[in-house]
Amino acid sequence: MIFELANKYLTDYIMVGALLMVALWFTIISRGVQFRMIGEMFRLLAKSGKADNDRRQSDAPRKSTVSSFQAFALSIAARVGTGNLAGVATAITIGGPGAIFWMWVIALLGASSSFVESTLAQLFKIKGEHSFRGGPAYYIQKGLGKRWWAVTFAVLITITFGFAFNTVQSNTIANAFEQSFGLPQPLTGSVLAVLTLVIIFGGIKSISRFAEIVVPFMAVAYLLLAAVLVGINIDRLPLVFCMIVENAFGYGQAAGGTIGVAMAMGIKRGLFSNEAGEGSTPNAAATASVSHPVKQGLIQTLGVYIDTLVVCSATAFIILCSGLYDKNFEGIILTQRAIDHHLGGDGNYGSIFVSIVILFFAFTSIIANYYYGETNIRFIHDSRRLTTAYRLAVGVLVYLGAVMSLDMVWGFADITMALMTLCNLAAIALLGKYAMLLLADYSRQRRQGCDPVYHSSTIPELASKTKCWE
Repeated sequence: MIFELANKYLTDYIMVGALLMVALWFTIISRGVQFRMIGEMFRLLAKSGKADNDRRQSDAPRKSTVSSFQAFALSIAARVGTGNLAGVATAITIGGPGAIFWMWVIALLGASSSFVESTLAQLFKIKGEHSFRGGPAYYIQKGLGKRWWAVTFAVLITITFGFAFNTVQSNTIANAFEQSFGLPQPLTGSVLAVLTLVIIFGGIKSISRFAEIVVPFMAVAYLLLAAVLVGINIDRLPLVFCMIVENAFGYGQAAGGTIGVAMAMGIKRGLFSNEAGEGSTPNAAATASVSHPVKQGLIQTLGVYIDTLVVCSATAFIILCSGLYDKNFEGIILTQRAIDHHLGGDGNYGSIFVSIVILFFAFTSIIANYYYGETNIRFIHDSRRLTTAYRLAVGVLVYLGAVMSLDMVWGFADITMALMTLCNLAAIALLGKYAMLLLADYSRQRRQGCDPVYHSSTIPELASKTKCWE
């Protein structure tokens, strides 16, 4: 009871309030960078299909350089997963259809926070053995000079992503496969743990290549199915939109609780899905080789929209058009049943398809989550033994997550996510001024018709802390 009460106040009030305030502040001071530069985001993404051959960073290990697109795919691999299918279903079940509205709000506003944290990660990154490394722990220590704060974040993100979030991912896969194929959860958990260990011992290049190939393919397949199902129910869309908006403000509650519950669930599950402001995406953003920090900041901002406004919305429409959101189904099972309903209810073809999709979505998330933990483990103490121990621990937690209860894994994930997010939000609120300087520099060079290039001397007071950009 005490744990549940602490979790509720920490996540529903403190974290949600902080997320909204910081996101609104960055939206104002950046003049809505997440809206006015959408065209630039797509232009950069189109150019980033191959590594950015930046001559200024030619002393980076060329054979191990991670391209801007690969870094983007790695972050999408972590974003697009359980949150998009099971998380959306959970938000609707508890918070009602109105929770989707608040998912959209936190995505639109939170995209500014994602821009700031990813840009800062690029600015303060360092050269690692096989690729660039960076993230909140690095910009907290180098930008704020607070080693204790940086280590605290590193510990929290390692626990949150390497352990807590990975239990959610494996739990969702195990539930989906038990529902569709009758496979025992311990068996599914064992297979997942072995596959996870095989891939994570391959290193960041193995992870980024895996994500680059698998994630776009599965995302397109899922979105095509969603488009077909929504198209079949196109006449119901106006009603669904009205239901979402009305429920978001406490009117006509068809399921779930009050406006407060809808807001809290929408923002919490939206954060779990798109990770804007959470401090996780910067770890992937820092690995990219680009000529200016803002490039990766803008590309990662686009990832928030893809995750929430596209993939999460697709799941929400499937569920709400089915009318099954108040039938006491939990998590991924609700999404599976909704698709089965749209396909006529004969057989479990929808459940099988969702099981396959969630396997790839959640499994790529497990791999990306592991990397977020590894880069922070190495920040605390770069030891091969410690890294190996962490890898083995991730494998064990992947197995345990598959056999744990749904409430237990979500409760564990929520409280560690809140602590990590608050730690990062405080840091980017203090360091955001540097992201704004970088944005101004980038915009100035674009107006001059140049391909923006950043040099450490551009912000003299940080020159000694940003040697990657010399």
